[in-house]
Amino acid sequence: MNFLHPMKFKLPKITLQSALFLILLLVGVDQATKLYIKLNYSLSVYGQPAIVDWGFFKLLFIENKGMAWGTKINDIIPFLDEDVAKLLLTLFRLVAIGFLGFWLRSLLKKESSQLLRWALCLIFAGAVGNLIDSLFYGVLFSHSYGQVATLFPEEGYAPFFYGHVVDMLQFPLVSWTWPNWLPLVGGNEYTFFEYVFNVADTCISTGVAILLLFNKKIFG
Repeated sequence: MNFLHPMKFKLPKITLQSALFLILLLVGVDQATKLYIKLNYSLSVYGQPAIVDWGFFKLLFIENKGMAWGTKINDIIPFLDEDVAKLLLTLFRLVAIGFLGFWLRSLLKKESSQLLRWALCLIFAGAVGNLIDSLFYGVLFSHSYGQVATLFPEEGYAPFFYGHVVDMLQFPLVSWTWPNWLPLVGGNEYTFFEYVFNVADTCISTGVAILLLFNKKIFG
């Protein structure tokens, strides 16, 4: 008997029922963390202590009006009005979720890669989690500037479709100062992975990573 034979790790099979359960679970966790932050803390202000600060991990509260890393459509297309750019972003998220949902449903009806099913479930759940913020948070909450937001106020902080995505997780792993002789960045401090994200972003990033790392196995 060969005791050194490596064990093969096999992902649990994703069916329609398990896909729905996984997506609902991830969206639920994402929304629970956002609601907790939103209803217990005001927005984190630069220079003030983080809610939790363990050095390599910080718990903050910021609101993202744009896409990943705070990028806005009007940063890419400067002539667009900020409100128009925000509306286009929310509409794009709706279309993307519709496409992902149709693709995932079709995959679950036929023989397909389990890795692809897992990846799409993660991406779909993350996209839905952030879309909920964009669609509803503006009308469900009062603003969080210098105060803790209230739920169901007489007037929300933004119209329907214009809500901000709640981010709270940061892993600033290491910081350094660029040498003075470097052009543009010389003498500036830099923190590796200073971006603030949420559970939904983690789901999307993990799903995309699966597609990139195992693309040959998934798509042949």
